[in-house]
Amino acid sequence: MSSKANSQPPQRERHLPNSSGFSFSSKRSLFQDDELLSTKVLIRGNSTISSENNTFDLGFFSPNGKDCFLGIWYSSISPPTYIWVANRERPIRNNNGTDYSSPTLEITATGRLAVKDSGNSIVWQSANVDVATELVLFESGNLALLNPKGTVLWQSFDYPTDTWLSGMNLTTSKGLTSWRSSSDPSPGFYSLQLRPDYGEFDLVFNNTEAYWSTGNWTGEAFANVPEMMVPYIYRFHFDDPFKPTASFGFTEIVGFPRKASRQRLGPAIDPVPDGLFGSAPAVHVVGADGELEQPDNTCRVLGSCGKFGLCANASERSCECVSGFEPVNLLSWESGDFSDGCRRLDDDDVVCGKRDDGFEEVGGFMRFAGEKVERFNFSLDACERACLESCACVGLYHNGKSNLCELLFGSLLNLRNLSSDGSGADLIYVRVPKGGVSNKKKRKALNSLVLAASIVGSIAVLGFLVLLVLFLVRRRRRRAVEEDGALPILTLKVFTYKELHQVTRGFSEKLGHGGFGAVFRGKLSDSTLVAVKRLERPGTGEKEFRAEVCTIGNIQHVNLVRLRGFCSEDSHRLLVYEYMPNGALSLYLRKEGPNLSWDMRFGVAIGTARGIAYLHEECRDCIIHCDIKPENILIDSDYTPKLSDFGLAKLLGRDFSRVLATMRGTWGYVAPEWISGVAITTKADVYSYGMTLIELIGGRRNVEAPPSASGGREGGAVPEKWFFPPWAARQIIEGNIAAVIDHRLGSGYNVEEAQRVALVAVWCIQDDEAVRPTMGMVVKMLEGVVEVTVPPAPKLLQALVSGESFHGVKVDSTGLSPNNQRLSNAGSESSLGNASSPVNDVNDTQPSSFVGQR
Repeated sequence: MSSKANSQPPQRERHLPNSSGFSFSSKRSLFQDDELLSTKVLIRGNSTISSENNTFDLGFFSPNGKDCFLGIWYSSISPPTYIWVANRERPIRNNNGTDYSSPTLEITATGRLAVKDSGNSIVWQSANVDVATELVLFESGNLALLNPKGTVLWQSFDYPTDTWLSGMNLTTSKGLTSWRSSSDPSPGFYSLQLRPDYGEFDLVFNNTEAYWSTGNWTGEAFANVPEMMVPYIYRFHFDDPFKPTASFGFTEIVGFPRKASRQRLGPAIDPVPDGLFGSAPAVHVVGADGELEQPDNTCRVLGSCGKFGLCANASERSCECVSGFEPVNLLSWESGDFSDGCRRLDDDDVVCGKRDDGFEEVGGFMRFAGEKVERFNFSLDACERACLESCACVGLYHNGKSNLCELLFGSLLNLRNLSSDGSGADLIYVRVPKGGVSNKKKRKALNSLVLAASIVGSIAVLGFLVLLVLFLVRRRRRRAVEEDGALPILTLKVFTYKELHQVTRGFSEKLGHGGFGAVFRGKLSDSTLVAVKRLERPGTGEKEFRAEVCTIGNIQHVNLVRLRGFCSEDSHRLLVYEYMPNGALSLYLRKEGPNLSWDMRFGVAIGTARGIAYLHEECRDCIIHCDIKPENILIDSDYTPKLSDFGLAKLLGRDFSRVLATMRGTWGYVAPEWISGVAITTKADVYSYGMTLIELIGGRRNVEAPPSASGGREGGAVPEKWFFPPWAARQIIEGNIAAVIDHRLGSGYNVEEAQRVALVAVWCIQDDEAVRPTMGMVVKMLEGVVEVTVPPAPKLLQALVSGESFHGVKVDSTGLSPNNQRLSNAGSESSLGNASSPVNDVNDTQPSSFVGQR
């Protein structure tokens, strides 16, 4: 580890005169009750204060011989290792570099610490509000002000600089900031910042560019710091991870031989004056096992080879210019300073519009730090032509799998030679003068041509025919792609798999699992949160995926989750949706989950119905969702319901009334006709919606294990589960709706609205699909536009549980259990009522109505 200073700190004075009652050593003493606090000098010039066992010293130091700072350093380490600096933003100017008599550390009349210069001006002071009576430098390196009761009023651990010590907690507002250079303690360009939303630390340049991450917190360590798993060095704790109140710290294991353990953020070599970027900043972890430095790949340091410089060797940090470019400053380049980067050979000779340019394929780049990026869906040839048409375009990125074309404007940083770097980054193409294409590339192309000619010569006729056919087919496809690519891709963004891997932090935060795959939380570059759905069976799900992209991309409705983009690259199929911060409705149906007010529940009922009705009746192609359930009803920040997950959706043309089901919905929400294997209609969604309504008003899931107090098993032999809908339907039909309503609501619900919702739920779960209302009618009934009759009791609820070890409904002498309907293997069938017409007889001039009984 390089020293931060070349000069030695001032000599320690173990015992300083204490003319006041204020304590400034490790042995604390209080002011006497009759003693008034006044301004007192604690440190003047080269005197110091030491911790109890002389581990740390507090005093003034001058790392560059002219600027003076108050700091804390290790007493026994040489050269001095500083762990905290007070006035790093306002140094005390010291003209001759040796006179330490002018600065002072004082306790003011208000009980604050203050650093003063020779003119008695305060250049720094502590932020405590209450009057302090004690100053303590602990053995941990923490400098603290205490009140007479021993309460900490202010401590240096709350204001870390570049060093992280045992016992110090870092939060969202307390991070590490590097020195500007090894001789300048002022705040530098690099910071280590806690990001609680991802449960990680990021190493950031200039508060904007994050180029290294610790990885997500796994519960024991950060994913990219496996050294944390060594149990005999440190004990780490992460309080409230993934929350704004997150706090991370570490302590040393008791009994382990003590060394100067610390974690420091700083540049390994000095940055150039403009801060761009001639340094290799790193997190240095110093402990009993030596020193660890991250990141260990200097090619990942932002701008390590300057603009248009190619980092050829990560270990030696040797740089070269892209073909057709030359170093801006040849002398600096030869001396090992590559920060000025490279420029085009013809910059001063050729007008932009008259350039004869081509493209040089380079290894890859970590980050584009230019002015803007323009994205298109173009072939490589079309992408190159688009770049050449703009003088400001400096290069392009093209994905041959997805035809994603990105035109780059500004400057390229962190170009890398993948043959030596081995990171496997994406290839890019740098715009270069045509005469500057590398000889290496030309030789490689020539060798390939000779080899290809030899092979083709041996099978000339066959090879010619094959190539001709392939050429014609490819040209036809390319033209089609270019024609389509020139058009906007709806309102959707095309993502690469690499982009989504970065957005989701390696798919580390799983939100849930749908019919075709898992959903992960992600964050775009503009800080927008998204939900990324990754299809796990692309071989069988590609057809459904493409149907989703084509249909959902054009769907705009307040009660449907909006699709923001997609990825179709190799075998990867991903959908990017807007993020719903309040989760799924299923979260609110748990006994231990949060409670929704009745107004919120009623809003969820109507909003979800409107969303389904839009899919059924207002889209150009009728869309059957096929998987309506609480897990697929998401709640946004305003508690507006939004229907999600069209992974099971099927398109139904206007000329067809049915579509044959090729997938199974979720048990408990599946309509009887679907279970029997016949074709399904939109009424299958109506049935699932009705089952969801019963759960919504009851505040519980439809299928649950029986309470232990209920006996658990009948006769001690038959396993049972409790099925809520049969009992709830009977209570609703008999007018006992209050028995069904979630007990957590108490009396806090609208009786009329609750009655409408309950009756609609039973209408929706009728056995005969022809009896069920359409979703458009459901919306009208819930809104009160039409009144609702008392529905007949569904007969075939037991069909829902066939194949799930449920074969009968146990009933008491009255026909139903007084609490929950109980299902068991030994039960006998029970009818819940007789089916009747769902609609009152009306004439042709009146709309269909559902008139409630009075």
